[in-house]
Amino acid sequence: MFMIQLRQLSVTPAQQLRNIGWDWMLGSDTLPYLTNEAVVVRTAEAEAYYKAANQLFDMLVEAGQHVIDNHLFAELGIPATLIDLIKLSWNDERHIHLYGRFDFAGGLDDEPIKLLEFNADTATCIPETAVVQFAHLKANGLDEQQQFNSLYETLVEQFRELERQNPDLPPTLLLSAMRGVAEDDANVAVLGEAAREAGFDVDYDYVDNVEFSAGEGVFRQNPENGQFEKFSYWFKLVPWEYIGEEEPDLARILTEATRARQVMVLNPAYTLLFQSKYILKVLWDLYPYHPLLLKTDARPLTDRPCVEKVLFGREGANIRILDEHGRVKQAADGDYGDYPKIYQEYVDMLQDPAGNRYQAGVFFAGEACGLGYRRGGVIIDNGAQFVGHVVD
Repeated sequence: MFMIQLRQLSVTPAQQLRNIGWDWMLGSDTLPYLTNEAVVVRTAEAEAYYKAANQLFDMLVEAGQHVIDNHLFAELGIPATLIDLIKLSWNDERHIHLYGRFDFAGGLDDEPIKLLEFNADTATCIPETAVVQFAHLKANGLDEQQQFNSLYETLVEQFRELERQNPDLPPTLLLSAMRGVAEDDANVAVLGEAAREAGFDVDYDYVDNVEFSAGEGVFRQNPENGQFEKFSYWFKLVPWEYIGEEEPDLARILTEATRARQVMVLNPAYTLLFQSKYILKVLWDLYPYHPLLLKTDARPLTDRPCVEKVLFGREGANIRILDEHGRVKQAADGDYGDYPKIYQEYVDMLQDPAGNRYQAGVFFAGEACGLGYRRGGVIIDNGAQFVGHVVD
């Protein structure tokens, strides 16, 4: 088993994080979220991650079209309330997929890159990848070119492209997350700064404060003067499947408001096609034995170990690892167990000498643009650490 190479960095980012109010990154237990190490990546390995993400996104577009053409929405677990909006946003090229994150196994020391999943709708780890690991690099006197990391600049360009593609919409953006999650607040803050740099007027408010109208779009009440303000763009760090299942009236309103060009929602509804883990089976059906893919089926694999995943699970929840006889080797609890499941060939992840496992995350925002690693156990869950990288 290849042992991942780490570089110890003498200066921690802790003080910089406190200075900007990101104390949530420091951790409250004995295992801090951020480490004072960096994964060593060769230039050719960084380029391979870049090429893999770009190629896979093109394959996902083909898979998404296959789903629409063959009306496979039920198989993907997509609520019927969102089908019209998915088709509407898919068929209108002005609805740009702002960003997402590929999760990979392998990629270092000749270990092949394998797609684990694509976080297409509400991907996080933006501050860690775009800002913190870069600041960590600079704090230790390393050259800024020693990272595969243009995430922030690429997000700025994505917002500029949205403006170019939608000249009829004023560049006003409201960013929303669920209340009480500091990590989500930090993610939307970085997105908001990128949008502001691109020329948007930007505001933030929690989703429970946002007002919706089928005929007029998205509004918030200004807390200073009590006036309602309209926004042409709404970014929501709220999963589309939650809106479709729990808020069907909101799904209908957003469909009609989008059709009337009163609002553009980011990420677009069609990203739910990519977010559903059933898309991994569609990819395998369309591209069997592709070197970037793992065999995936709707039934347990009987000739090899596999991973049972729920269609809309997050952060490792409700994952079970099965051997070739269907016996459970490891499992994680969670809140998503009622969803249908897919079964993906098991592949071990990169390890360090202490036995920690590393999952590579590569952001895609029009193109692949940023690499970071999450470190944890056999199942990478919400207790995993973030580890930056340095390109040698």
